[in-house]
This record gives sequence, C-alpha cells and structure tokens, in this order.
Amino acid sequence: METTVRNKQVILKHYSKGFPEESDLMIVTAPYTMELMVKPGSSAILVKNLFLSCDPYMGTLMREPNSRSSELPVETLALLDVFVPGKPIAGIGVSEVIDSDEPAIAKGDFVWGFVDWEEYSTINSIGRFKIDININVPLSYYTGILGMIGLTAYAGFFEICSPKKGETVFVSAAAGAVGQLVGQFAKLMGCYVVGSAGSKQKVDLLLNKLGFDDAFNYEEEPDLNAALKRCLPQGIDIYFENVGGKMLDSVLTNMNVHGRIAVCGMISQYLIETKEGIQNLSVAVYKRIKMQGFLAFDFVDRFPKFLEFVLPYLNERKLVYVEDIVEGLENGPAALVGLFRGQNVGKQVIKIV
Repeated sequence: METTVRNKQVILKHYSKGFPEESDLMIVTAPYTMELMVKPGSSAILVKNLFLSCDPYMGTLMREPNSRSSELPVETLALLDVFVPGKPIAGIGVSEVIDSDEPAIAKGDFVWGFVDWEEYSTINSIGRFKIDININVPLSYYTGILGMIGLTAYAGFFEICSPKKGETVFVSAAAGAVGQLVGQFAKLMGCYVVGSAGSKQKVDLLLNKLGFDDAFNYEEEPDLNAALKRCLPQGIDIYFENVGGKMLDSVLTNMNVHGRIAVCGMISQYLIETKEGIQNLSVAVYKRIKMQGFLAFDFVDRFPKFLEFVLPYLNERKLVYVEDIVEGLENGPAALVGLFRGQNVGKQVIKIV
C-alpha cells in the first residue's frame, strides 16, 4: 500500500452570487504529498472518504458571509464550517479509517460525520459516528436515511408534528432526501399523504414507488391553492415544509384547526435576493396552528431512538430509500449545483472512486 498521496479536493473558487454555478467550484490536486499515517499522541484519525452528501444548506455556505448573515444565526454557523475561497467545501461523509491515534476508533473502522470534500482527511472524534458493520445496509445510507437526513425526517415529523392515525399530511419537495422519508413515515402511521415535486418523473416516483396517496407537479399547477384543495379537500393536519414562498402561503389557507407545520427548509428562498413575503400568516392565529423551525442538531440525543424505529422497517423492506449516486469526486460540483435546479431524484450522493 502506498504511504503518501497527493490529495484531490473540491475547493470553493470564489463566493457564489445567487444560485451556485459549477464555475464557483474547482477540482485541485494538492501540490504537497500527504502521509497516510497519523502522529503518535495526536488523537488524530486519518480516513479515506468513500461517500459525500449533497445538501441544500451547502448553497447558503457558498455565499459571502455578509450576504447570509441575516439567514444563519451565530449559533447555527458555529455548528458548520463556513466555506472559504481557496479551501475545500465540506459536508456529511462516510469514510474508512486508514490510521488512528484515537482509542475509540481503530484502523479498518467506518465512520460518518462532517468531512472536507477530498479523497483523504485528517479528522478528530468530535461529531463522529462509528458505523456498525453488522447492520446490513449500503454504506451510502449513512449520508442519508441512517444519518442526519433520517434524523431530520424523524424529528420533524414525530417530535414536532405528533402525528395521529387518519390525519392528512402534505410534504413539499417530497421526492427529495428528507421528503421521501417523511411521506413513508406518515404512511406507516396510518396517515393520508400527499406530496409535491417538480417533474412528472418525481410525481410517478411518489405514487408508484414511495406509496403516497396523491401527488402533483407544482411546475404544472398555475394555482397552488386549487391543487391543494383538489388533492386534500379535507384540509391539512400536518405540513412538512421544505420549500417556502408561494407554497407555504397556499398551504396556510388549507391548514386545519390545530394543524402543525414542521419548518425543515425553504429551498425556494435560500438563494434569491428578494425573499417572497407570506400573505396568509394570520391564518395561524385563528386556526391555532403550531409552526416550528428546527435543525437535526437539536435532536442528536434522539438518534438511538430513531435507529430503533427505522432499522426494523428497513430490514423488513417496509421503507424504500431512493439515492441518486454520482461517481467520481470530479463530478461533485455538477451534482451539488444540480441539487438547486431539481436535477436529482432522491438523495444526491457522491461516490469517490
């Protein structure tokens, strides 16, 4: 086995303006060699990265700090490594341990957590989760359903929305990484589930593979309010919010009394300069609607409980998990940028080969 390498990385070339472009990122090979071992006494862990996750929040971190300061509070930024021009971008990754000076993590172990977008990384054990290889699932699942994505879906739906059998559930961006799981969790709880997505292919996926009761393509709906009334004439008890803007405004008028809204994301609003205003927020008052934003980090202590819930359903094949895997670190920028144009179907993942 080679003892040194020249590390390939995806770096932020310059801050993005508006929607990210491939030209904002650059593939580089480090000019220096990297030793494939850690120094004794360093408590460091050397890993080979195998899978990298593409997620919407990464687009916000590609913007100049002043332009996102009003969107991300200090306590949120502290949880994430802010992208810096000339440095690698970062996200959730699955890695194999090549060498370790950390007693709890040994050579040959597999771990998941935040890593730079590069072939090899030197990390520490903070925020690192060791993978149980006795669980017979693809390693890529730890970028999604068995990682922060799965916890996000679980916490938002169960901890915030407290679903009851027979309730109506609407999920926006329902064919995405989180949305596909929320919809299936809702079906497992005996709810009536409707999803929206941005293409016929994605709507077909929701109806024919993921088990949604109904779905619509928002790109083909001139009147979102009418689409919601058509698909959910009985109103909406639970809305899992991934989109924001006009979709949220239309949902508010269709919510039932004592409805719950888990605000997971607002992808339509992240990268536009002038945010769309919400006209129907007063509905939340007289319908007594609970509306709560959240981050997966808020519920890390629920992670064991989440695994106890989701693993039996996976093993029994009662959950379908759709991934969109692109091979090669050099194809990472196109995959990440495509996320903001709706090009992915399911969880977007980079496989480093």
